[in-house]
Amino acid sequence: MTVSDISIRVAGAADAAALAELAAETFPLACPPSTTAEAIAAFIAANFTVDRMAGYLGDAHRTLLVAEEPGGRFVGYSMLIAGEPGDADAAAAVSARPAVELSKFYTRALTHGTGVVAGPLMAATLEAAATTGAASAWLGVNKENARAIRFYEKHGFAKVGRKRFRLGDREEDDWVLERPLG
Repeated sequence: MTVSDISIRVAGAADAAALAELAAETFPLACPPSTTAEAIAAFIAANFTVDRMAGYLGDAHRTLLVAEEPGGRFVGYSMLIAGEPGDADAAAAVSARPAVELSKFYTRALTHGTGVVAGPLMAATLEAAATTGAASAWLGVNKENARAIRFYEKHGFAKVGRKRFRLGDREEDDWVLERPLG
């Protein structure tokens, strides 16, 4: 698989089931090693069902992009959420307004480190973010996810603060990263 084999597009209502499958497979890849299988399963059951994905796709404040390989199999996706940060710590850390949240950015494990999916998907995601009129994009990433932090920093994000993320019965420590879109 090469970069030219991958197509990236805005997801539509018909993509809910494929997105739910991809989200369930990729979410555990970003979890800290201490996260229990039960906590991961509960989070997936609450946030990545077909119905939940259909709701995300129908939300005018959200934009979901998918990266597809030939044959239509999804190998990555991203989700942008327009509007004021809903998390108080993130709202305090993000300096430029209006801002758009990069809420989800996941690729299948088999593509990690290849440069085939994540880079082009990030470029398309940042282009989509810029079309919202936002001055910056921000995200939260677990402090233990060094691979993701390096990737985001490579794409212009910088640490601007901290926030908490509830996963199961634990409060996880996240960095808040921000990137100008201008």
